[in-house]
Amino acid sequence: MSEEVKSASEQKKEDWMNSKWRPMMGWMYMVVCMMDMVVFPILWSLLQTFTHTQITQWNPLTLQGAGLFHIAMGAVLGIAAFGRTQEKLGGANNGGAAPAPTGFPPPPAPAAQPGGFGNFTAPAAAPVAPAPSGFGGGFSAPAPQPIATTASGKKIIPTNDPEI
Repeated sequence: MSEEVKSASEQKKEDWMNSKWRPMMGWMYMVVCMMDMVVFPILWSLLQTFTHTQITQWNPLTLQGAGLFHIAMGAVLGIAAFGRTQEKLGGANNGGAAPAPTGFPPPPAPAAQPGGFGNFTAPAAAPVAPAPSGFGGGFSAPAPQPIATTASGKKIIPTNDPEI
């Protein structure tokens, strides 16, 4: 099979609709709303005035059917904006160019600390036997808790506050 070689102008013609459909949807929605909410009500009033008929209120066409047109356009424009955001984050910015630099260095990666957060480490947990149940066998005292220490060797004294 033969491969077609396309000129730069032919490739640009193909990309026009692909690159302009999002702004065109926004422009179309803006024009429809402007016509239905501003221009048509004025023309409707002028028409009734010049024909000397009883003046009635303009009912916006886009609000009929529970405003489904506005809901649908909101969904289309919202999904289009979300998709474009994802494309920009993925590097498909301005025809595939890399995103513009911000001038700030990237934040440093956090250093991995084994067993804890920052300078603190988790205390070594000693195996503790479960306390016997108090059901049917009388009251039993809770098992003693192991004494935990900080990295500097200070004892951590637990409080007996109830859990919320």
